[in-house]
Amino acid sequence: MAQDSNSENILQSAFCGALRSKKFFMTAALPTEAADYLDGSNHCWCRETQQAIGPDGGMAQPDHCVPGRSCYSSAFDA
Repeated sequence: MAQDSNSENILQSAFCGALRSKKFFMTAALPTEAADYLDGSNHCWCRETQQAIGPDGGMAQPDHCVPGRSCYSSAFDA
C-alpha cells in the first residue's frame, strides 16, 4: 500500500479505522481496547471488504487490525 507524505503526520489509532462490529455502533467514543469491539459473538468485519477478512486476507479482529498491518488505516485519517 503506497503512503503519501501526509500519512506520516496522522496520529495512529489503536485499531484500524475500518474495523467494525455490532458493539462498535453502540459506543460514543473511539474504541481504545479490544473489549470495545467484542461482544458475546466475537464477530468483527472489515468496512472495506464487508467480510470477516481484511483486504490483505487476514482476519478482521482487534488483535490483528493494528498499526503495522499492510491494510491498516488510522481512524483519525479522514
